[in-house]
Amino acid sequence: MAVQCVTKVELTVSCQNLLDKDISSKSDPLCVLLMSNSNSQWYEADRTERVQNCLNPKFAKKFVVDYYFEIVQTLKFGIYDIDNKTVDLSDDDFLGELECTLGQVVSSKNLTRPLILKNKTPAGKGTITVTAEEIKDNRVVNFEVQARKLDNKDLFGKSDPYLEFHKQTESGWQLAHRTEVVKNNLNPTWKPFRIPLQSLCGGDMEKPIKVECYDYDNDGSHDLIGSFETTLKRLQEASQTSPAEFECINSKKKQKKKGYKNSGVVCVKLCQVVKEYTFLDYIMGGCQINFTVAVDFTGSNGDPRSPDSLHYISPQGVNEYLTAIWSVGNVIQDYDSDKMFPAFGFGAQIPPTWQVSHEFPLNFNASNPFCAGIEGVVQAYRACLPQVKLYGPTNFSPIINHVACFAKQALQQTTASQYYVLLIITDGVITDMDETRNSIVNASRLPMSIIIVGVGGADFSAMEFLDGDNGRLRSLTGEVAVRDIVQFVPFRQFQNAPSQALAQSVLAELPQQVTSFFSSFKLKPPRDPGPPVLTH
Repeated sequence: MAVQCVTKVELTVSCQNLLDKDISSKSDPLCVLLMSNSNSQWYEADRTERVQNCLNPKFAKKFVVDYYFEIVQTLKFGIYDIDNKTVDLSDDDFLGELECTLGQVVSSKNLTRPLILKNKTPAGKGTITVTAEEIKDNRVVNFEVQARKLDNKDLFGKSDPYLEFHKQTESGWQLAHRTEVVKNNLNPTWKPFRIPLQSLCGGDMEKPIKVECYDYDNDGSHDLIGSFETTLKRLQEASQTSPAEFECINSKKKQKKKGYKNSGVVCVKLCQVVKEYTFLDYIMGGCQINFTVAVDFTGSNGDPRSPDSLHYISPQGVNEYLTAIWSVGNVIQDYDSDKMFPAFGFGAQIPPTWQVSHEFPLNFNASNPFCAGIEGVVQAYRACLPQVKLYGPTNFSPIINHVACFAKQALQQTTASQYYVLLIITDGVITDMDETRNSIVNASRLPMSIIIVGVGGADFSAMEFLDGDNGRLRSLTGEVAVRDIVQFVPFRQFQNAPSQALAQSVLAELPQQVTSFFSSFKLKPPRDPGPPVLTH
């Protein structure tokens, strides 16, 4: 926290002439941004969407990074051809990368460089362009948009329309947002979406904005239905009762066809500029992060007295469970004012009845399961270990539901005052997968996040599945999680890394999860940092 973040910078990425790795179609590229930490180890900061069948992709998703003038921040942009649903990139075709510093990107504004393969040779004629822009404005624009009577571009069925919003820059139009595709519909209603004001018009209400409507084609040859230009000032005149309406014009069709009127009408029902609070706005405004720890005491960990057990405490006084509690807890405890953490175990037989329990307090005090600080959690774990019998099965849902109960009570809040984080440390194989899926989907509507740290060498594919990075998790009934609230990290990846690396990776998604929850419920920080002045 000592280093002062100078500014946030938004990076826009596009590529040209990518290698074609698909036999019957074109590559399906995605860009991943890697950054290096203080120990020069690469970690994934973010990734863009995948663009189907395209060798010259313009990625709609932007990377937002903190820019520190006084630190050399090395970046690596990796381009991959994605042909499967796994989140792991090692099984995807590599199309090349660019390694540079954030300083280089910022100082050149538009940086175009050749893509390089792992063996340091050029990736064909492939190039990458990275554009940087400082974020001075943290307002966003909420949109609700529909269209009617769009031209039909498909021989069989109807057009599959989507919209692209473009910002005017010195070097031409820059993609700011791409909506989802509405299949087979000439009168589509798109899901509500938001675009940062900075990305859309740089905060200038009079700056031209170009909106294009396309018919989506699987092979990447999307057909332009029509387009129009407008400004945010004009868009903001929209309301539910009188939408702002724009004719979609297709200039080629207009030239050819005599009585051409338009190719459909786009109706903007809502265009509302709101302040987007940052994670720090919430924290500094009085939001409390409530941290709960849950430890796996199932038999698969091995007998704690045996040196090959995951619960064996070495002569130096450590094991993987303790390391995980320390490194994650140390970061989170700064955001919790009372520093009292409930800590639970699951999957053990506990005294005096030796019944199996899936949510027992580590201090065996059901009415007060709180431990004083991370130090207290560590002491409770050490004291509890010799008193329980490791057993099974490995059930996650009871402890998730336990924390969800508190998070549900916090739904009554009228400001962003409480958020819950559950850290589950486990050796892996999960028994109540179906119930856990249901619990997570239910919890996705609540102010809570779940962090799972996998210790030992088990197969963690089930955990990867719960971490919905490659598509939203569904419950048994098919209900989709409202947001991705699970972050899974295998401890073994960090065995030789510095202690802060695990915490960095584990907590990377948390600020965004907190802000997305509160903004979706339109909750402000308890003490509002104050609205910005609108510039017209």
